[in-house]
Amino acid sequence: MVENLRSVFVLVLLTVYILGWKPSCINGATDPSDANALQVMYSSLNSPGQLNGWTANGNDPCGQSWKGVTCSGQRVTELKLPNLGLSGTLGSAYALPSLIALTNLDLSNNNLGGDIPYNLPPNLERLNFANNRFTGNVPYSISQMAPLKYLNITHNQLQGQLSDMFGKLSSLSTLDLSFNTLTGDLPESFSSLSSITSMNLQNNQFTGTINVLANLPLDNLNVGNNRFTGWIPEQLKNINLQKDGNSWSSGPAPPPPPGTPPANRNTRKPKSGGDNSPSDSGGSKKSGIGGGGIAGIIISIIVVGAVVAFFLVKRRSRKSSSDIEKLDNQPFAPLASNEVQEMKSVQTSSAINTKKFDTSASINLRPPPSDRHKSLDEEDFSNKPIVVKKAVIAPTNVTSYSIADLQMATGSFNIENLLGEGTFGRVYRAQFDAGKVLAVKKIDSSALPSELSDDFIEIVSNISHLNHPNVMELVGYCSEYGQHLLVYEYHKNGSLHDFLHLSDEYNKPLIWNSRVKIALGTARALEYLHEVCSPSIIDKNIKSANILLDAELNPHLSDSGLASFIPNADQLLNNNSGSGYSAPEVAMSGQYTLKSDVYSFGVVMLELLTGRKPFDSSRPRTEQSLVRWATPQLHDIDALAKMVDPALKGLYPVKSLSRFADVIALCVQPEPEFRPPMSEVVQALVRLVQRANMSKRTVGSDQGGSTPRGDNNPDANDYM
Repeated sequence: MVENLRSVFVLVLLTVYILGWKPSCINGATDPSDANALQVMYSSLNSPGQLNGWTANGNDPCGQSWKGVTCSGQRVTELKLPNLGLSGTLGSAYALPSLIALTNLDLSNNNLGGDIPYNLPPNLERLNFANNRFTGNVPYSISQMAPLKYLNITHNQLQGQLSDMFGKLSSLSTLDLSFNTLTGDLPESFSSLSSITSMNLQNNQFTGTINVLANLPLDNLNVGNNRFTGWIPEQLKNINLQKDGNSWSSGPAPPPPPGTPPANRNTRKPKSGGDNSPSDSGGSKKSGIGGGGIAGIIISIIVVGAVVAFFLVKRRSRKSSSDIEKLDNQPFAPLASNEVQEMKSVQTSSAINTKKFDTSASINLRPPPSDRHKSLDEEDFSNKPIVVKKAVIAPTNVTSYSIADLQMATGSFNIENLLGEGTFGRVYRAQFDAGKVLAVKKIDSSALPSELSDDFIEIVSNISHLNHPNVMELVGYCSEYGQHLLVYEYHKNGSLHDFLHLSDEYNKPLIWNSRVKIALGTARALEYLHEVCSPSIIDKNIKSANILLDAELNPHLSDSGLASFIPNADQLLNNNSGSGYSAPEVAMSGQYTLKSDVYSFGVVMLELLTGRKPFDSSRPRTEQSLVRWATPQLHDIDALAKMVDPALKGLYPVKSLSRFADVIALCVQPEPEFRPPMSEVVQALVRLVQRANMSKRTVGSDQGGSTPRGDNNPDANDYM
């Protein structure tokens, strides 16, 4: 009997061992190594109060739903803590690598300092440390993150030379190292970034040439404000390239070394395993033919081609139009298929996907069927610009929707799905089959007439390149039947205007910390538009209705860039100049500038402070204009306390309130030259958060509730 019991016990132990059972998991849903890593991080971040659910000795982040933590099974897969005012460091380097299932690490827009840990989670696909205060070098451990697709460490204090660490990052599509103090030449391993489409290197101290970037599949490249020299590679001249602020060489570039494939800007994408440049006799094999021989061959080919073209033109001039139509429908016409497609684009007005053929390589050797009596020169100069324009304006990074798709998703733009109406059109809620919800902006014909469809596609292309966590993301567009629609991400919390001014039982009053967070996030969005984008983008339409709030109350500036790209936007905006947001000089001249944006932002901050609308005709005449009423009182502590939004119920740090008012006073000065740039506004708000140490004195929930917690209801003066 005893022997049987022993056998059963041994069998149970073996089964437990094989199944990998761990006693420490009995009381929690989180792997112990993951829980330990987050505990170490929490302590290193100075145990911030805004991390709801986090504790220094908590052992179950997944089971206890720690803020920003997403799990799959027992492993932490995402850690997203942006825009929380976090300070401190990332702690011990040994803790983070244990997060082996982590694919998304987002700590952007905080106040984290110190060096980036040498060892990071090894299987990350997205790493975002943007807008912090990290110092030191870019850690070499990034070189081992083969799955990495997105790397953003812009706006830090990183320095030193980049190691040759990019050889294994073939999946990386976005790289942003801008606004640091990185030095030295670009590493040769950049040439291995075979999936890269967007690279921002601006505002560093890089030197040397950018030749290593020549053959990458880039759509967007910003190398501005560095110390680069040499020539711009031909392959980079047909992409969205920003290059000012360097010491480029003037004059013609030197010829490439013998055997170098010629630059071909139209076959760079899609990227294939073979050589993307056209084959020629001087490839990898030594032909022994010198430059003169090659030139002779090219001249011979041109002469033969001209003779063939002459006879083809002459022969086709005798054919009937029916013969030409038959030729167009043949799968293997005597002329190149791309030329046939080009001719068809002249015959019809419908849009076609010109990305599938090489417009620069096609040569019109025959008149189009629509007019066979045109001369060769007329054909060449009248049709080529049309084809080239279509080739360059097609946006590649957003989705093209049909009118039918959007009608179905919005219930034929039913009034029940109307989210709001602005200067340029109405916005509707769109529910798609897969359950995805988006926001569709239907631009009025008064803002963009139907005949400006080409301009609209160019506008879409420009807006689609904006990339900032506080700028609302453009998802797609629609341009059919003279209709122009933009499709954006959807934020169910609505706009800041709704939170402040609409009585809604579902909208709890915004606590003070949330208001500061909204101001800081909006300021960062404007800093990006004004000082990161090149050329700078003037928003022109900053107002609380255009600041949308996500589930965490992070702000997202909507309509960014739209007013800058629509031709008659200024006229439309001036028609609504009585809203209270316009700077004095705009009301007088109708001209918008970066400083007029700063003024409008100051008005939004006044809304956050007072809870009042910028212009309210229902109030006494002396209080109707918010700026005129509030400005004289911004530096008077007693008056300031009376101005504060009653919804705050006195729950705010007095010194923080005063510093907030100081920033407002700078922004709404009547003289535009005395208003600060947005980068200084951002820094002032960051210092406000740091000095107030609000993370340890939060009142109410981070979701906007104002109900004080038991141990956080002291006198407001105690907050400091």
